Amino acid sequence: MARQLTWLSETEWARIEPLLPRGRKEARRVDDRWVILGIVHMLRIGARWRDCPPEYGTYTTIYNRFHRWTRQGVWFAVFEALTGHSGVWGSVAIDSTSIKVHRSAAGAKGGPSQGIGTSRGGRTSKIHGLTDPAGRPRILLISPGNTSDMTMAFALIEAARGRFDKLIADRGYDSNAIRASIQTQDAEVVILAARSRKQPIPYNWDAYRTRNLVERLWCRLKDWRRVATRYDKLATNYMAGVFLAAAITLWCN
Repeated sequence: MARQLTWLSETEWARIEPLLPRGRKEARRVDDRWVILGIVHMLRIGARWRDCPPEYGTYTTIYNRFHRWTRQGVWFAVFEALTGHSGVWGSVAIDSTSIKVHRSAAGAKGGPSQGIGTSRGGRTSKIHGLTDPAGRPRILLISPGNTSDMTMAFALIEAARGRFDKLIADRGYDSNAIRASIQTQDAEVVILAARSRKQPIPYNWDAYRTRNLVERLWCRLKDWRRVATRYDKLATNYMAGVFLAAAITLWCN
């Protein structure tokens, strides 16, 4: 059976191509489109870079360009250009998902700064996200897997300052400090009260029902195997793949 090589539609490529770096000329340079297809292929199937099909070019070319563009911030710039980071987003939801860390991701310098933590489940990372009313990611952050969701909630709220009028979250985010942080931005708090509260706090049930959009986001992103399992030593490289997967899956169509 023939392998799938063209992972991007014409529409998806048309959205990404203008955002790529320009001006670099090399002898026998592999076309950017085939490099992007090679990168997407590897993110989709989760194999080693050296197993990249030769139709895309040599695996060293595919990896080196991915790594170089990661260091240059290209993948985040693509994500930011497609999503936009100005204006009002309206109702937003926050949540996190755990990512199993493969043994090949061990050994990078930096310790916790690489977003890897150890718990009873082994070595894991967490992706924390904030989505708009359509369930598309606006903010994505990484932390060690043993980091509390409440800790990262403040970073998500700070990054979205002034752009939402309602924030939805499950009871794992129920704390007085988080509620106060949301209210200081004149936004409505839609958080399910923790069972430990003696007097549950009322919330907008109709709005809370849309929280499943952020859960569906994680399901769609984890269809990309190099997102579902972390193989990258560097947090920047792993998140570059997450940003590219999110941009193609939820913003290019």
